[in-house]
Amino acid sequence: MNTSADSYAGPVPGPDPETQPFWDAMNQGKLMVQRCPDSGQYLFPPTTFCPGSLQTPEWTEVSGRGRVFSWIVVRHPVPRDIFADKVPYVVALIELDEGCRMTGNIIGCEPEDVRADMAVEIAFNRVAEGITLPAFRPVAD
Repeated sequence: MNTSADSYAGPVPGPDPETQPFWDAMNQGKLMVQRCPDSGQYLFPPTTFCPGSLQTPEWTEVSGRGRVFSWIVVRHPVPRDIFADKVPYVVALIELDEGCRMTGNIIGCEPEDVRADMAVEIAFNRVAEGITLPAFRPVAD
């Protein structure tokens, strides 16, 4: 679902204080997630405290590389008036190389070609001024 910023009519994120650094980084072409200073665990989605240690997580740039953990192929547009020309598209759960998981569309291949454990990398999908959504595209292993 790689769309032009001029024609995007879909839902957009509503950043809050916890997620604003993520969205700001996306707009700069960087993928940032949180990391627990105590355990070293990478965390996504953003949180106020690290699980277990209650430390304040630190924002860190990550590679944007990962593997498809799970996915769905959307074939029935909801709402129809916004997504009718976008189907079919893939919404995937990506396990980043750093260990945390995040969702995004898979672009650059046919939905039928998406496979479990397929190597992907981040694609910064600028959908509107100031709004860049995470998408992923296949890469060679």
